[in-house]
Amino acid sequence: MPRDVLVINPGSTSTKVAVYEDGEVQYSANIAMPGAEVEKYQTAFEQLPFRENQLRASFARWPFDLGRLDLVVARGGFLRPLAGGIYRVGPAMLDDLASARYGEHASNLGAHLGVRIAAEFSIDAFIADPVCVDELSDVARIAGHGLFERRSIFHALNQKAVAKRWCRENGRLYEHVSLIVAHMGGGVSVGLHRNGRVADVNNALDGDGPFSAERSGTLPMGDLVRLCFSGKYSERELLSMITGKGGLVSLMGTNDLQLVEERVRAGDERADLVFRALALGVSKAIGALAAEASGKVDQVILTGGIAFSSAMMTNVSKMCKFIAPVSVYPGENELDSLAEAGFRLLSGEERAHEY
Repeated sequence: MPRDVLVINPGSTSTKVAVYEDGEVQYSANIAMPGAEVEKYQTAFEQLPFRENQLRASFARWPFDLGRLDLVVARGGFLRPLAGGIYRVGPAMLDDLASARYGEHASNLGAHLGVRIAAEFSIDAFIADPVCVDELSDVARIAGHGLFERRSIFHALNQKAVAKRWCRENGRLYEHVSLIVAHMGGGVSVGLHRNGRVADVNNALDGDGPFSAERSGTLPMGDLVRLCFSGKYSERELLSMITGKGGLVSLMGTNDLQLVEERVRAGDERADLVFRALALGVSKAIGALAAEASGKVDQVILTGGIAFSSAMMTNVSKMCKFIAPVSVYPGENELDSLAEAGFRLLSGEERAHEY
């Protein structure tokens, strides 16, 4: 009998959904959330009925019997810090997501949408490797002042998925390897995957670490503090500079790396400098984690939307290949990653945790 998994990934302006049968996509849709509709709601959770109706309307157009589904896997939202893995959706999780107790984001709708669809067919709903995955070692939590502690918020779903994919392709066990995974997109997160846990990683949500398409990365602290008290900007404006209007947006006026590359090829010296600086920032973060691993790294893995740029991957690889061989898995592949989690459950390769 074929195995069927429904995956749901709500984002800020769309809901992506797909059915996978024995690991292969059968039906998929990217359902736009109209801007005018988004503006009607004060919180993401208020969008739940509208998004559910959108999903069901999309299902009605598919020549597929949802009654065949074995389970539903949805993108996880902002929850309390968790170890990586697959979690069964239950009342405590739903309450925390609905209240946005740990943070407000459209991904908080994933578990709610998943459990509503699953309940109709008397099957279970799950989430996998949400952004709040926190497996930092104790020493990695220490910041340079007693009022602060380093936090783990990163692209856990894709990082974990590509790490496990590399292990499958190379006959290795995730729990027995040391990998450095760099996810590069709107934000950049670089994690040290050691013995099945992400022992260290930058807080990509707040823009720590290397700069990216839209995030500033770690800034000169003294200058940032003085800017905060200059009276020129509000708190919201400053946060926006760091996580939305930073990185390539600030330096080049665009978040599209392809446009920056075009300017490089046209001889734009500023574009070339920024392009090389982006590669340098990611490479320095990889190098720092290599030191933390005492140089014992089995593979460096580059992923995310920026990994589609062969020129950027060449630049990063040149600087990092002395650490370990480099593999490139372009894209975020969130739907595939969710589906893979579902099939690991069905095969017994992995067990679900309770929240």
